[in-house]
Amino acid sequence: MNKKKVDYKKVAKELAIENTQLNEAMLRERADATNVRNRAEKQKQQLAGFYKSLVIKEFLPTIDNFERAMKAHQHAGKKDEFFKGLESIYKQFIQTLDKLGVKRIKTVGEHFNPELHEAVVMEEGNGTEEVISEELQSGYKMGDEVIRHAMVKVKLQ
Repeated sequence: MNKKKVDYKKVAKELAIENTQLNEAMLRERADATNVRNRAEKQKQQLAGFYKSLVIKEFLPTIDNFERAMKAHQHAGKKDEFFKGLESIYKQFIQTLDKLGVKRIKTVGEHFNPELHEAVVMEEGNGTEEVISEELQSGYKMGDEVIRHAMVKVKLQ
């Protein structure tokens, strides 16, 4: 019988190299899996925000109508139970929007910002700065995303 002599040092070195390569491959796979999970979570959050803003957009005309009804009732000089009911429902809407992270865009007295405001009327003035003189329709944003631009009247001051 012809027995081959095994070089255990060489075999151990080869196994150590293979072990290192397998560990590195496993670490790369773990990193890839973590990246996939993180991307999926980020996309899920973006999609949730997108659908939330779509639903909010659908409610904004209702809120606008509440504001119009309250203004008309105030102009008529009435502060009766009907008005108090309208006001209460309107406040609930605003509180709900606040809980959802939706904020009203500031307008009157602010500098015109095309990222937040839509100028519907431009008034001449004696200056060069564009300042909002009247809000025609409220604008809203959620975080950094504008859900609806505020429609405003701008005056040069």
